[in-house]
Amino acid sequence: MNIPTFPRLSALLAVILTFLPLAGFAAGGAEEGAWWDKAWTGRKSLEVKPADAGRPAGAATVLVRLHEGNFPFTSLKEDGSDLRVLADDHKTELPFHLERYDALMNEAFLWLRLPEIKEGADPTKVWLYFGNAAAENAGNSKETYPDPAVLVYHFAERGAPPRDYSSKENTATTAPTPTEGALIGAGAILFGTNGMEIPAGESLNWEAGAQVTIMAWVKPSASAKDAVLFRREEGGSSFVLGVSDGVAYVEVKDASGTTRSSGGEPIGEGAWKHLAAVAGAGKIDVLVDGKPYATLAKGMPALAGPSLIGATAETGGGFAGELDEFQIHAAPLDTPLIRFLAASQSGTPESQTLVAVGADEGGGGGGHNETLEHIMLFGDIANNMMFDGWVAIGICIIMMIVGGIVAVRKMLYLNSIQKGTEAFMKQWAHISTDLTALDHLDEESVKSMGGKANPRLLRHIRRSPLYHLYHIGCKEIGYRIKEKDGHAGLSTRSMQAIRTSLDSGLVREGHHMNSGLIFLTISIAGGPYIGLLGTVVGVMITFAIISKSGEVEVASIAPGIASALLATVFGLLVAIPALFIYSYLSSRIKDLLSSMQIFIDEFIAKMAEIYPPASERDDLLAKDLPQDAAPAATTAKSPAPRPAAEATA
Repeated sequence: MNIPTFPRLSALLAVILTFLPLAGFAAGGAEEGAWWDKAWTGRKSLEVKPADAGRPAGAATVLVRLHEGNFPFTSLKEDGSDLRVLADDHKTELPFHLERYDALMNEAFLWLRLPEIKEGADPTKVWLYFGNAAAENAGNSKETYPDPAVLVYHFAERGAPPRDYSSKENTATTAPTPTEGALIGAGAILFGTNGMEIPAGESLNWEAGAQVTIMAWVKPSASAKDAVLFRREEGGSSFVLGVSDGVAYVEVKDASGTTRSSGGEPIGEGAWKHLAAVAGAGKIDVLVDGKPYATLAKGMPALAGPSLIGATAETGGGFAGELDEFQIHAAPLDTPLIRFLAASQSGTPESQTLVAVGADEGGGGGGHNETLEHIMLFGDIANNMMFDGWVAIGICIIMMIVGGIVAVRKMLYLNSIQKGTEAFMKQWAHISTDLTALDHLDEESVKSMGGKANPRLLRHIRRSPLYHLYHIGCKEIGYRIKEKDGHAGLSTRSMQAIRTSLDSGLVREGHHMNSGLIFLTISIAGGPYIGLLGTVVGVMITFAIISKSGEVEVASIAPGIASALLATVFGLLVAIPALFIYSYLSSRIKDLLSSMQIFIDEFIAKMAEIYPPASERDDLLAKDLPQDAAPAATTAKSPAPRPAAEATA
């Protein structure tokens, strides 16, 4: 499908859209410290912390569960082959392998061989590096499970015999029934009549009293008597690990007879449990979830023949349930290590505490940043933008620029008058008690507030709308008073006229403060509609082109629809900030207008008190003078003849 594009405009838009995240990314950068290889563009930290499970001394192979909540799958190759694991020195590569990597479901199981852990040491920190399209797969299960591991089954083969992930290659000869919903990815299902045969091998030979560890995750589906999970027998000797009526046990048969462990609470049904049998010097311990469960006071018999997981159709009596992660080690693993492994593999909140995945980091190599990648997609969308979309976006950008200029200028203006108002109110507090301190017939006296404000302070005060109202009020008083001493006061009609002048000044100041806000209201109301218009027209054109070309694949529809929706995005980017800014500015202007109205009321009240009408003044003087002197006093204070113009007013 051929859609007309505008490469110059799309390139400009891509630059605009990516500039801000690029600046933030450059400022943030990667964590201080060495970067292993600049060909890898991203990394994450892994921290193995102490927990209730304890911390084993020595090396250990742990499971790291990766999912979309803690790992950027989109930053790796589809098969995860560019993943690398480095020690905290950012130099030493650590052995690992992926049991599963599903970029579609955003799920992976990473088996990692930790470096030497010293007992009581600080948390062990390692690094996952990724983001190199040219890298080859470096996973190596044989190095992940070095000696003493002699057999490791993940059951990830799905219908094929389990593969041995250790270096001993003890692959089974029969395939189990697979299941996808096991504890760790895929697993095996045993029905009590099926199993997997493990052929004999030199690495699996056990001498009498051999030190061996056998571990597995089990999920019993039924409680049965003498259900065998693992059996090995040769001649008259045998070893059995199983579950009888819900109780895990080990059983040893040799020349002296058959002995079975006893004790322990039933492990239950329908829940995953970690079983381990550890054969040491003269005893075999049974552990459940890494905790001591039972002990058999007998050593391992000498065995060199094949082994069986579960049962055969002929023998029956096998374990019924699900099985995952079966391992054999030619050494007695200590209890803290087994408990640590069980806890780290369990998938419980405790496992997340033991192996904590850190945040993404980028910039040490190619500058990987997941947020940046998402923003960069807008540049790809812009490449498919049609002319109508660019018209809508152009109008939105103009509205955005105009609205931004208005908002910045209005904020600066309101800040300046706020400072001027604060300075004015300090001076007003000194003269409001006696307005006669002002010479209302002297313009300079009014401007300088009775000479109390110096020129520098006046530059701030003159920005205040309260000062403008004060100036109007003083002028109106000056028009009506021709003498500072001996005047007749102000009549009620004069006071009403002065209030009218002040109210007019209030309206003019309100108009001045609200000027320009119309551009913000236009942005709020018009931005989304303009963007929507561009989207609708773009979708119409896209479908018209599709109908002509006959291409109905998602790949032919998606670019046009995405580019059309970009116009709506710009419309919202215009309206949403304008709405917030308009609400903020309107609130501040409303507060200022309220303070101006309060000032007018206060000014009129002070004026009425200091310049009362003649009748009120004569009454006050009559009360203050003796009775026989009242007429004379009244006569003495009679108002002087007023000019015709003032009388008319």
